Amino acid sequence: MKKSKSFPILLVLVLLIVMYVSVVNARKSYERKNRAQSHHQQKGRSKGRKYAPDPDHFSSSAPAPAPSYGSYEPHKPIFDILSFGAKGDGVSDDSKAFLAAWKAACKAPGATVKLPSELKFLIKPITLQGPCMPHLTLQIDGTVIALPSPSAWSKSNLLQWINFKLLHDFTIQGTGTVDGQGSGWWDLSQTQYCTQKRSKHVPDIKPTALRFYASYNVTVRDIRIINSPLCHLKFDNSGLVKVNNITISSPENSPNTDGIHLQNTQDVEIQHSNIGCGDDCVSIQTGCSNIHVHHITCGPGHGISLGSLGKDKSLACVSNVIVENINIENALSGVRIKTWQGGLGSVRNVSFSSIQVSNVQTPIIIDQYYCDKKACKNHTQAVAISQVKYSQITGTYSVQPVHLACSDSVPCTDVNLVDIQLVRSLKSQGFRQPLCWNSYGESQAPLVPSSINCLQRGSLFKRTARSHEQYNTC
Repeated sequence: MKKSKSFPILLVLVLLIVMYVSVVNARKSYERKNRAQSHHQQKGRSKGRKYAPDPDHFSSSAPAPAPSYGSYEPHKPIFDILSFGAKGDGVSDDSKAFLAAWKAACKAPGATVKLPSELKFLIKPITLQGPCMPHLTLQIDGTVIALPSPSAWSKSNLLQWINFKLLHDFTIQGTGTVDGQGSGWWDLSQTQYCTQKRSKHVPDIKPTALRFYASYNVTVRDIRIINSPLCHLKFDNSGLVKVNNITISSPENSPNTDGIHLQNTQDVEIQHSNIGCGDDCVSIQTGCSNIHVHHITCGPGHGISLGSLGKDKSLACVSNVIVENINIENALSGVRIKTWQGGLGSVRNVSFSSIQVSNVQTPIIIDQYYCDKKACKNHTQAVAISQVKYSQITGTYSVQPVHLACSDSVPCTDVNLVDIQLVRSLKSQGFRQPLCWNSYGESQAPLVPSSINCLQRGSLFKRTARSHEQYNTC
């Protein structure tokens, strides 16, 4: 009788032990699977950071629509600027709170500095410096405003407003606006400017709104940048740069307000953005290579420019530039290369294609006599220009369809004009005949007007090659 009562108890104990062992084994298996998956994702991200874009492999077709970045990834630390004392009223100085949030986020992997929507943050000139932990994001959903009066700026902080320095694997994104409040800098007439400059109210130097220095694997997307005192977005000594779906806007008469300015920067893609300003929509300066600019609407402004290059007999080196699928409206220039007399170096392997222009004064320009004052000294040496292709450039011009003014001593070589169809706009302002001065290459129909078939061919190529070797020290 006692034996029969103990048997069920033993059976229950055995079943409990079996269930416990099963649960422990299942938990261990789940943890091993998660560790393996996490290792695989980290390995994939590490590989991704080593990728450098090659312009030879850029696709001319429009990419798929970009995903929305309005929401934050789960389990990522968020550092809201309001939690660090910011007021967001557009009057109080929120610079210290911004810097404090930045320093805290800089130490946390995958962190986000958040500037929330429907608020205005007054920020004085500031440097946001790395190195920081990877995958740092600045989420701008509100409005960031600069000091409105030039006299309120410190003389030691006139080069840039918000300076990003020594960053790697960094993103700026959001639905917000960065407002440089530049009207106080450039809305004055020349007489007022000179008068106020004498009374020390207007400095000689004007600040760039957003500047990146010595930064790599940087992305800027979705935000608006408006009314910068000078250049809106600048990349200097940087690499692996991506700009996507941003808007840049300032008045047509705002002087020297370049949209995007590149200098000593490599491996850049600028795409699907709208830029209107008082100077070049995109400016590509010396030390730049592997640049791809596509699907941009430009205007007003001065078009897409390489240069100016070689000022004060300096060395200028630009290569491997692709500019394609661009709409340029109501602009001074379309696509151009401009160099100073006396410069050294070279511009080579440049392609401008699928450019639609509307009421552009001069759509196609090479100007090796660039001068931004009344008179410049003549020099024999020049930046050598070669392997430049203009193809499928169509639309309307108001002054001159083609202006190729190359150096007397260093002619432009291997210039190609292919499928160029340009007609005078209804707003034409004093027509000029096309110019091809000391420019050598090939043309391919259709060419409208027919007078743009003006490139020279033949006998000077050997002499020109020797000249290019002499002046090209890149």
